[in-house]
Amino acid sequence: MASAKTSWSEEYFSCSICLDVFSSPVSTPCGHNFCRTCINKFWDGQVQYKCPVCNQIFNTRPDPQVNIFVSEMAAQFRTSVRVKEQPRVKPGEVPCDVCTEIRLKSVKSCLECFMSFCQTHLEPHQRFTILKKHRLVEPIDRLEERMCKIHDRFLELFCKTEQVCVCQSCTEGDHRSHPVVPLKEEYEVKMAQLGKMEAEVQQMIQERQKNIQEIKDTVKRSKAEADREIADGVQVLTALMHCIKKCQDDLNQLVKERLKSTEKQAEDLIKELEQEIEDLTNRSSVVKQLSYTKDHLHFLQAFRSLQDPPPTRDWTTVEVRPPSYLGTWRRFLDQLEETLKMKTKKLRDVVQLKRVQQYEADVTLDPDTAHPKLILSKDGKQVHDGGVAKKLPDNPKRFTHCLFVVTRQSFSSLRFFFEVQVKDNTLWYLGVARESINRKGGTMFTPETGYWILYYYNGGLVFKGNPDVRNPLRAELQKVGVFVDYDEGLVSFYDVEAMVNLYSATGCTFREPLYPFLCPCLCDGDKNSAPLIISPVNQTD
Repeated sequence: MASAKTSWSEEYFSCSICLDVFSSPVSTPCGHNFCRTCINKFWDGQVQYKCPVCNQIFNTRPDPQVNIFVSEMAAQFRTSVRVKEQPRVKPGEVPCDVCTEIRLKSVKSCLECFMSFCQTHLEPHQRFTILKKHRLVEPIDRLEERMCKIHDRFLELFCKTEQVCVCQSCTEGDHRSHPVVPLKEEYEVKMAQLGKMEAEVQQMIQERQKNIQEIKDTVKRSKAEADREIADGVQVLTALMHCIKKCQDDLNQLVKERLKSTEKQAEDLIKELEQEIEDLTNRSSVVKQLSYTKDHLHFLQAFRSLQDPPPTRDWTTVEVRPPSYLGTWRRFLDQLEETLKMKTKKLRDVVQLKRVQQYEADVTLDPDTAHPKLILSKDGKQVHDGGVAKKLPDNPKRFTHCLFVVTRQSFSSLRFFFEVQVKDNTLWYLGVARESINRKGGTMFTPETGYWILYYYNGGLVFKGNPDVRNPLRAELQKVGVFVDYDEGLVSFYDVEAMVNLYSATGCTFREPLYPFLCPCLCDGDKNSAPLIISPVNQTD
């Protein structure tokens, strides 16, 4: 029946005077219904009292009575209309606790009734005096969870000592001596902490995302290094297998040539033997024919020619010896071992140079450290002896005893590589030096004093150490590469053009920043006048 009522049109519950839903509806004697206020105002201006609908005239002014049925139906209709106009509850919103068929969105929660109300069901709290005293707040979900389980009162305070929510009665009992504040105050404090916590969490997330990216980058680099390792391995092993194949082909060729020589010797001897057999066979035929002759004269004359033996070789001293390959194998194995050793070193140097070139560092010479005789290019990439000492400001970083200069850049970790063109120079020093080296006086240029350098003179190389390590050169140097692995304690020098490792110092101890170091040494007329040039790395294929 309720559904039937709510489906009625508004005209059934509208006053024909104000055209609105009945308010305190009353009935006239003719049976028509009007709002009490509307019909009274209508009759106040009339001489005759008649019905506004049917125009029935009444002798005396009627006293309209309340139509209870219409009043109740109009009230229900008004409520249903308001319900339809109100928003229905959505996920995450607080529903009205009074609504039954259609749950509407709550607009207030009552802390006395412990219920939430939509706009329609909130109406009694706005109309009745006793309900107006109730404390209404913004809609709160699950009000029962906000009640103190001990005192059955609303939790509206926060105990700072025990960090729990309490009711007013709690502050008069177990929490009497504890500092308490309103929930809103503590909420604002905790929200501020939450903001800081959120920032910290976001920072932790970013750090972990960074860790993930670093791990991914490591895996990516590892894959690239693995691919490069495989490619280098294939290149090296292919080259070595080519050497082995060539050695095998040379051995096969030598064995075949020796076999062919033996076969040729045997073939020639067989031909010679066959010729002697043919000659002896012919002699045997002559002898046999002569044995049948009865002519004494002919026999004696022919026998005389048979007395001389045929021209044959003494075959007792002739033999065909099979070739021996024992010494051949030994020689070829020795040759292969030496070839593989040289090839392996060459390939190792090539692969190493290709790898270290990837750590190219862009370095420029520091004019504040250059000896007064040195001339530096504007870009800081070239240096040579100018012959005359310039007057320069005193600088604790400047070398004043030897024609040295270091770069602006220093390195105190990881790896770095740089190349220097030394073409047409007959004397130079090249390498790295630590920051605290003696720049004002003479010293031994050894690792103990902070220098890891290669020295070139008289067509030979010397790594300055204790003792020095000498290394003769097979060809003129054009460009020298210097590689340092700070963490591994390694300094390596390379002939870039020949792709050969000139020398590697291992087990070095670096406790402070290292600087690339150059020394062009003194020029002598046209000799040793070419500059040392820091060159860009052109990675080898």
